Amino acid sequence: MSSSTPAPAAPPRTADSSISEADLRRAGWASSLGSALEYYDFALYSLASALIFSELFFTDSDPTTGRILAFATYFIGFAVRPLGGLFFGSLGDRIGRKSVLLLTVLLMGGASTAMGLLPTYDQVGILAPILLIVLRILQGFGAGAEQAGAATLMTEYAPRHRRGFFASLPFMGIQIGTVIAALVFFLLLIPSQQVVLDGLWRIPFLASAILIGVAVYIRLKLKESPSFSKLKAHEQVQDKPLRNLLRTSRKTVLIGMGLRMAENGGSSIYQVLAISYVVTVALGSSVTAGPIGAISLVFAAAVGAITVPVAGLLSDRFGRVRVYRGFAIFQFVIAVPVWWILSTGNVVATVAAISVALGIGTWGMFGAQGALMPELFGSRHRYTGVSVAREFSAVIAGGLVPLVGALLLAWFADSWVPLAAYLLLLTGVTIAVTFITPETRGRDLDLETDALDDARLTPAAVATPASVPVGTPRA
Repeated sequence: MSSSTPAPAAPPRTADSSISEADLRRAGWASSLGSALEYYDFALYSLASALIFSELFFTDSDPTTGRILAFATYFIGFAVRPLGGLFFGSLGDRIGRKSVLLLTVLLMGGASTAMGLLPTYDQVGILAPILLIVLRILQGFGAGAEQAGAATLMTEYAPRHRRGFFASLPFMGIQIGTVIAALVFFLLLIPSQQVVLDGLWRIPFLASAILIGVAVYIRLKLKESPSFSKLKAHEQVQDKPLRNLLRTSRKTVLIGMGLRMAENGGSSIYQVLAISYVVTVALGSSVTAGPIGAISLVFAAAVGAITVPVAGLLSDRFGRVRVYRGFAIFQFVIAVPVWWILSTGNVVATVAAISVALGIGTWGMFGAQGALMPELFGSRHRYTGVSVAREFSAVIAGGLVPLVGALLLAWFADSWVPLAAYLLLLTGVTIAVTFITPETRGRDLDLETDALDDARLTPAAVATPASVPVGTPRA
């Protein structure tokens, strides 16, 4: 492909008349609420791992060991997510997006609710962490294809020239779930530091049942995505999407994984590792430590709720990869200053630093990723491809982060410098990958080939805003 010639617009397709504005709104709500539940659970477990799980389930361990063990259970959830992604992603390419999204939200939310009923180590001994691990595995298995399915569904539903915005809506659900979880923890920790002894920690997990009910109700009324419906109508549904993916799309999967190093790694670093660092090192045993960790996520998510749709809109205007790279560079530039601020123990500066780093840098990449990842893959293995790329990268970039970070703190006497260097490494990988990622804006979603194989697309570095006319009909 020539790097000097802008790509012509993909030939327009007739708008899919079966998808009304009401259908599009319903799909947006269904995807966003599922994402809200996933990240409500994610934020709950993140905060609980950082703040209380070592006391609840690893009582016999010293504080450092307990923290490492709590983060190890956090990692287990990420470790099984690829298995869930493989299973549910393949299922989604064989039976449809809607049915799988119903299954994932039930499994994921049910496991989270059950965590609120668990006995503690003081009550049943070693059985307590074992049960926690089992539920964490089920939670991770269900979450393995939830976000991939939501992004795929909205990308296939949305009008061609507005895919970036609409595909970012499920990622707004992330902010909703994070805000709710963090606010609940904040309110619990403010009135009493007896949250562990009083059993108040159970309330946020039990509340998952409410989100489950709402999400299931809306998803039952959802239509199947247009792209999958067309495949089914023409009897082109792939019987073995995973095999097809591994045979034709290995490079695309690796690109997707590389793109997530900064985004998923940054998310875990700021939501889990930074919160733990602030609570246990920078602020130590301060009475305000726990609530400050929770309120930092509230402000960050509020910033992210603005950043995500803005990033989606920008990706419709300037191209997916340019916008993605811009937010990754921003995260890289501010990494060291942010970690230095966290090390000072200044409460106001800590909240501001996490809000900017997570709410703009990391979640800006989320907004651009919504449409980018599904557009990278062909129609017959799109759900599987997005699931595999997202979840295998989540193990490396997200799941290992708190565990590696806890070890770094132990090895380097609680120094913040190795933690900042770790973030720079992950972000640098993503920035490099953006230069080999094809621009996908306006791509025909009925194509069975991946974006890497599409000769009409120009390299991301030279994509032009004019490549997708504003009036282009729905894909």
